[in-house]
Amino acid sequence: MHIAVAGNIGAGKTTLTELLSKHYGWTPNFEDVDDNPYLNDFYNDMQRWSFNLQIYFLNSRFNQILDIRRSGKTVIQDRTIYEDAEIFAPNLHAMGLMSTRDFSNYKTLFDLMVGLIQPPDLLIYLKASIPTLVNQIQKRGREYENSIRLDYLRQLNERYEAWIKGYNLGKLLIVNVDETDFASRKEDLSSVIDKVNANIHGLF
Repeated sequence: MHIAVAGNIGAGKTTLTELLSKHYGWTPNFEDVDDNPYLNDFYNDMQRWSFNLQIYFLNSRFNQILDIRRSGKTVIQDRTIYEDAEIFAPNLHAMGLMSTRDFSNYKTLFDLMVGLIQPPDLLIYLKASIPTLVNQIQKRGREYENSIRLDYLRQLNERYEAWIKGYNLGKLLIVNVDETDFASRKEDLSSVIDKVNANIHGLF
């Protein structure tokens, strides 16, 4: 089974992935942040590095999905391939940070890849307001995230909401992070686990 956790920068995807993998004994599959050779450059010069970064993520996540399906295990994945194509790349294009030629090239490659994979059996979307995202980004203190602008986060949030509204690829669970502190409160984590159980048992 393939479970995926989606959400904006700072929504708590990695934390929830860790907590659920521990609880269920699932194999966690994390976003390739530490080894990403483009991320630092991207935050310093988005226009120059946007296409390189998005292609890197697309390739990385496509390979992850192939590995997940081949493994035969239940895997929980931190961020999906769809978020890159539905949120991050179009947002960069709209902001003038990715050329139309590069965006079109990227989208053609994504459409080809997505025709070869299956969507997750369950998508968990972490919905969070801008103040919550900013608070959590500051708390984890990643140096390259210091330069993220509020309007950038806001634009991403709008695109996430639009994507989730039309999401029809499989089961969907929405967790409101403004009201749910699963990282610090056991009862909040239990509540999320109860909802995940309800969704999973409906998959069999």
